[in-house]
Amino acid sequence: MAKIKHNNFIDTVDTVFSSAKEKGILHLYAEGEYLNGRTIKINGNEMLHFGTTGYLGLEQDERLKEAAINAIRNYGTQFPLSKTYLSHPLYAELESKIEQMYGVPPIITKNSTLGHMAIIPTLIRDEDAVILDHQAHWSVQNACQVLKLRGIPVEMIRHNNLEMLEDKIRMLSGKSGKIWYMADGVYSMYGDYSPVQDLLNLARKYPQLHLYFDDVHGMSWKGKNGTGFIFDAIGTLEENIVVVSTLSKTFGASGATFFCSDLKLREKIKTFGGPLTFSAQLEPASVAAAIASCDIHLSAEIYEHQTQLAKKTAHFSTLLSNTSLPLVSDNDSPVFFLGMGTPATAYNFTKRLFSEGFYLNLGIYPAVPIKNTGIRITISAHNKTEDISELARAMDYHYQKAVEETGSSDEKIRQAFRMDIKTKLPAQKQQTELLHIEERTTIENIDKQEWNKYLGTHNILDWDGMNYLEQTFSGNEDSATKWDFFYYIIRDQNMQVVLITFCTFGIWKDDMLSTESVSRYLEEIRKTDLMHMTSKVLSTGSLFTEGMHCYIDQSHPLAEQSFRMLLNKMEETYNSLGADMVVLRDFENGFKWDEMVRNQGYFRIDMPESCIIENKNWPTIENYGSLLSTRSRQHYNREILPYEKFYDVEIKDCLNQEEINRAYELYCNVKDRNLAINTFTYNRQVFENMNSSPNWEFLILTLKNAVEKNFVGIMFCYKNSGNVYVPELIGMDYIAAEGFNLYRQLLYQTIKRARELEIERIDFGISASFEKKKLGASIITKVAYVQAKDNYAMELMQTLQNETNTAR
Repeated sequence: MAKIKHNNFIDTVDTVFSSAKEKGILHLYAEGEYLNGRTIKINGNEMLHFGTTGYLGLEQDERLKEAAINAIRNYGTQFPLSKTYLSHPLYAELESKIEQMYGVPPIITKNSTLGHMAIIPTLIRDEDAVILDHQAHWSVQNACQVLKLRGIPVEMIRHNNLEMLEDKIRMLSGKSGKIWYMADGVYSMYGDYSPVQDLLNLARKYPQLHLYFDDVHGMSWKGKNGTGFIFDAIGTLEENIVVVSTLSKTFGASGATFFCSDLKLREKIKTFGGPLTFSAQLEPASVAAAIASCDIHLSAEIYEHQTQLAKKTAHFSTLLSNTSLPLVSDNDSPVFFLGMGTPATAYNFTKRLFSEGFYLNLGIYPAVPIKNTGIRITISAHNKTEDISELARAMDYHYQKAVEETGSSDEKIRQAFRMDIKTKLPAQKQQTELLHIEERTTIENIDKQEWNKYLGTHNILDWDGMNYLEQTFSGNEDSATKWDFFYYIIRDQNMQVVLITFCTFGIWKDDMLSTESVSRYLEEIRKTDLMHMTSKVLSTGSLFTEGMHCYIDQSHPLAEQSFRMLLNKMEETYNSLGADMVVLRDFENGFKWDEMVRNQGYFRIDMPESCIIENKNWPTIENYGSLLSTRSRQHYNREILPYEKFYDVEIKDCLNQEEINRAYELYCNVKDRNLAINTFTYNRQVFENMNSSPNWEFLILTLKNAVEKNFVGIMFCYKNSGNVYVPELIGMDYIAAEGFNLYRQLLYQTIKRARELEIERIDFGISASFEKKKLGASIITKVAYVQAKDNYAMELMQTLQNETNTAR
C-alpha cells in the first residue's frame, strides 16, 4: 500500500524556521549588560522594542527586582525540593495574596505549559470529551494528547466557530459526561478574544458544556486587580469554568496559576497533577517578585498602569486606522497583527523594520497558518508615544515596498485573511510586458499538436486523454466527482511556450493521503455524512492522473517569472471559486524553485512513490526475468510465472453491458478495500466512457478451471498516443482468486501487453510500489505543494494520525 510520509509537519516547521533564521529574523540573541524594556540591542544595533509580552513593563519595576535580589540573599538561588514534600517560606504569602486578588485560592505551577500538563489529565475524566479551538495555544493542545491514550474523544473546531462548536456538542452529548471546550482568552498572535458571552450562553443551553480558558495573554492589563480578560468578562467563576493564568509575561515574575470554584477538584489536581508532584518548585526570587507584583495588583496603582497602557494602545490603533495596513483584528488588546500573507513578504517587511531600528515579532507557522504569516507588534508601558508614532510611520512606508518587492499585493494579503479589500496594486510591469498568459476551460480550444508536444507524452495527458477526462468529469452528475477544468499557457513575446499546465477544481477528501487507519475512522462517519472532512480544491492535474502536470521550459530566462505568474493566476482563480485549498502536484524531489514556492505560503508534502517501467528495447518475454535483480528474479520465478497457467487472458476494446457491470463490481471491491489513496468512488459513467473511447482497452483475467466463467480480474488501460501505457484502475475478485496471486498476475500481464504493443513506457501509478518494484519498476519520488485558507484540516489530520497510531 502507498504510504505518505508523516514527517511533513516537522519538516515544514524546520524549513520555515531555518529560512527565517538564515535571514536574521529568528533565534536571535539580545546583547548588552542590561535591559531597560524600551530598547534592545541585536547584532550591535540598538532597536526600539515592540516584541515584549510584558505589557505593563513590571519585569523592570525596581520593587520586583529588589524583592528577587533579597530572596536570593535570604533563601538561595533555588529550593531544590518538590512542593509535595515542602514549599519554601515565601509560597504561603504568594498563595494568600493571589487569593486576595481573585477571591479564589490558586494552584501555582512552574509555568503554564507544565500547568496544562498537570491539570488537564486530572481534570478530564474518562467519560468526558474535549473540543479544542484549533488556534488554542500549543501547550493546551499538547496536554490533550495524553487524553487519547485513555480513549477520551478530542475534537477540534475552526477558530471561534460557534456553529461548529454547537454541532460538536450535539454529536458528543449523548455519549459523554462533561464536554470541555478549550480556548485562549486572548489569542497570542492576532490579539483577538474568545467570544466569552456567546460561550456562556452555550453553556446555559447545554449544561454538559464546561469551559477551559488559557488567559496568559489577558493578564494584568485588564480586569479588577489585573485578574485578566476572562475574569473581567465572566465576573464570577462558576463551577463549569476553569482558568489558567500567569505570573510571568505582564505579571512580571515567573510561574502560572490555576483557578476553579470546586475546592475538592482543586485539591485533587494539587495532589495528583504529575508536574506538580514531580517537578521542582518556583525559585525564591520568582516567588518574591510575584509577591511584589501582587502588592501592585492589589492597590489602585494597577489601574493607573492599565490606563496608561490603554492610552498607548488606543494611540497606535488610531494611527493604524489612518493607514492602509492590513490589521487582522481590531480590538483594544496590546497585541496587533499585520497580515503579510506569504513568508517572503513577512521576511522582507521584518528586515526593513529591523534596519529602521524597530524590533517586532515574526508571526509564522505553526503559530499561524502558513498563508497567514504576518507581524506581531506588542505595545508595552516601555514604549513612548513618539516611538509608537515612528513605528506606525515606518510600517506604513515599508509595507508597500515589501509587497511590491515580493510580487504580492494588498488585495492578495487581505483575501488570505478574509478582510475587506481596500486597495488593488497593479501587476508587475516587467512580467506582463515580457510574458502573457492564455486561459482556456476546455481542451477543444487548444491546438492538439502543441498540447501533445509538451504534455502529451505523460500518463493520460495527451489531447485525447484530456478530452476523455473532460467528457467524463466536467459533466458528471455526481457532485463528489464533478470537476471544472482550467488550462494555462504562458508565452513569451515570440509566442514561445514557457509554461503549460491544466488544473481541476473539485471536492477532495482531506484524508486522501493520510494513513488507512485515519481514513477508516473517517469513512465510518461518512456513512451518514458523505462530505465530512472534505475540501474544495484547485489543483494542477487531477485526481485521475499523476506525473508531470506542468511543463516548464527551465532553460528559458523567464522560466521562474512564468511560474510566479502561474501561482498568481491560480491564487486568483482559487479566490474567485471560493476554494479551501490549492495544490501544486507532482514535482520531482529537488524541485528548482522549492524555496520560492514555500515562501509564497505553501506546505511541501511528500507524495506516495510513483512507479514506471521504461524500456526502449524489450527482450523476448521468456527473457524478461533477466532484467530483474537476483532477488526480484527469484520472486518472478516463484510468484509470477507458475501462476500464469491458471488464467485465460483476454484483451478487449469494448465490453458488453454485463461485462461493464462485472468490471464495475470488481473495481468497487478494490476501492472499498484499499484506502491508501482515499478518493471518492467513481461512478459508472467513468467506465461507460472508457468503453466508447478508442484509447482505452480492458485486460481481463479468468480462472481456467472455475465453475463460473465470470472474469476475476480486470485492468483498465489507456494507450497514450505518446507511446505510454497506463494501467489506470484495477478490479479484482478477492474471494474467487484467493491463492492464485491475482494482483501480481495482472501486473505481469500488463507488462506483457505493453511489450506486445511495443510501447516503451508503463506508468504504473502510485500504489503498491513494493510489488511493482519487484517486477522491475523504477521508483520516482514526488512532492506536492499545498496552500489552505487555514490549517484546520491539516492539523486535524495530524491529530487523527497520532490518535489512530496510539490506538493500534
